[in-house]
Amino acid sequence: MEQKPDTFPKRYRAVVAKYPDTPVTLSKDDAGEFQPISFKDFSGLVDTFAWGLHKLGVERGTHVGIIADNRKEWLITDLAVLSLGGIDVPRGSDSTADEISYILAHADCPISIAENQAQAEKILSKEKELPGLKALILYDGAEETKKKSKGSIKIHSFQEIMESGKEGFDQKYIDDEIEKGNSDEIATLIYTSGTTGEPKGVMLSHRSYNFQIDRIYRHVPIAHGHILLSVLPIWHSFERVVEYVTINAGATLAYSKPIGSIMIPDMGKVRPHWLPSVPRIWEGVRSAVYKNAKKAGGAKKVLFSFFVGVGESYAVMNNLFKGLVPRFSHRSRSLDKIISIIPLILLTPLKLLGDLLVFGKLKKLLGGRFIAGVSGGGALPSYVDHFFQAAGILLLEGYGLTETGPVISARMKDHPVTDTIGPPLRDIETLVLDKEGAVLPPGKKGVLYVKSPQIMDGYYKRQDATDEVLKDGWLNTGDIAIMTIDGEIKILGRAKETIVLLGGENIEPVPIEDKLCESPVIQLAMVLGQDKKYLAAFIVPDYELIEEYAQKNEISYISRDELLTNPEIQEYVHDEIQGLVNQKSGFKHYERIFRFSLMPEAFEVGKELTHTLKIRRNVVNKLYHKKIEALFQ
Repeated sequence: MEQKPDTFPKRYRAVVAKYPDTPVTLSKDDAGEFQPISFKDFSGLVDTFAWGLHKLGVERGTHVGIIADNRKEWLITDLAVLSLGGIDVPRGSDSTADEISYILAHADCPISIAENQAQAEKILSKEKELPGLKALILYDGAEETKKKSKGSIKIHSFQEIMESGKEGFDQKYIDDEIEKGNSDEIATLIYTSGTTGEPKGVMLSHRSYNFQIDRIYRHVPIAHGHILLSVLPIWHSFERVVEYVTINAGATLAYSKPIGSIMIPDMGKVRPHWLPSVPRIWEGVRSAVYKNAKKAGGAKKVLFSFFVGVGESYAVMNNLFKGLVPRFSHRSRSLDKIISIIPLILLTPLKLLGDLLVFGKLKKLLGGRFIAGVSGGGALPSYVDHFFQAAGILLLEGYGLTETGPVISARMKDHPVTDTIGPPLRDIETLVLDKEGAVLPPGKKGVLYVKSPQIMDGYYKRQDATDEVLKDGWLNTGDIAIMTIDGEIKILGRAKETIVLLGGENIEPVPIEDKLCESPVIQLAMVLGQDKKYLAAFIVPDYELIEEYAQKNEISYISRDELLTNPEIQEYVHDEIQGLVNQKSGFKHYERIFRFSLMPEAFEVGKELTHTLKIRRNVVNKLYHKKIEALFQ
């Protein structure tokens, strides 16, 4: 059996040899048009930049910061650093100056990349805290930065390093360095988003990426000739492995942005086969569709609501018939088929009509050859999942942590069991344990532990934190899970997010928050109540819909604060909350929201939200301490 290359640069080289003329990326030019670059040409740029970095001092084991967003230069930098045996330390450009300086200092980076002048200024403003940083390379805006910089950090442009890489270029040196690499070498330090405190540097090896690449296609069959639309932060663990899996398959990455007005037109242009994304983006697409239906009004709105209901009913019966319903205990497959066959026959003509009149337009917006979306980086709310099932658009929910590189499991395209994150990748061991550490059988709720060669080598310079979560090769994911009898996993929430009321009741906030967000008027919800008598919530409303309601009901106001505290608006949102979270919808009496506060401003990435749009609960608790206390007085 032929041995597979043991580092990603070696794998990349093999793909270049196999598909030299296939586009590796599609990037926008100054006119906003997508321009391809082939694997062969891209490989030349990677090698040239690697030689330029080598001349700047990058060698095996050197840590190189990359503070930038999705673009082809990021990928060139990443592959060049890895080719030299270096270790990159990536972060997004929406990070704060404090966050960036902490990471670059903690990771001991002598060299860093900055996307533009704005990112460079964040770094240079903290120069005194970065004594080890000697050089800064800018993708854009180097000349302006050089004029302003008065410190000792040497400023270079990306193009300067490329030009330097052409002088005295030594292909043999690059080839030799790639060959020296092995699977146990660290490829990257990815700092966690810090939802529960200070970011920690997760050390991921080439072995971690190889393990996932060798197993993921059984779940998500990306193939040569496919195009993936890239919208997630490239520094994030999920997008990072997506890019490697895409390249390894000889497929193409098209760089876009997670903004509807940009992403949707781009989908029409590149006609992607796959869209990896976070739940909030799928939530946003659903919300936009509902808003359009509401604006259309009249018969169109009625038809839309009718066909969504038909689609959801059809999906329920179709899942039952095909065995795509999670089984937490034994049930008769024959009985499921008998129960579902008649409704399926009756619903099929209406489902086809709905596809023609309603959902066909949505599928057209996705480009016309869409295979599936892959949702990761957080739990996919069931109402979002069910909407796309109703529309006949396949979403494959995946799961993982930065500490696992990240992919632990994903629904399988050919057998996507609904309301689960699918089975683990092949050769990953999983256990669900109770509070005493006893192994729980399928159908019982506990904390998920995983064991796999892909798991991190530890937190950089934080053995204490490593020992807290990693023992004998088993990683405590911190996620509350339940296994099906067929081996799929269902995630119920984070153990650290569990709210314990004064009466001792344990409550998972995420299912309540997801349910609240089913209301079109609620964009985001955060449930509160630790050590309190009852639950409360912060509600980030859809301000546009609130204003529409005020106008329709002749509610006068001067400021947004005045509008949101208006008794009629409060009652309107109260009714929405109580109509969603109640005992009829499956919640216990102590899981109801007794009080709430409408937030006058949306939560921001880098402040209340992580870069993958998850709530930073510790930050919210700190920022709005007084407001929280007022809810419980």
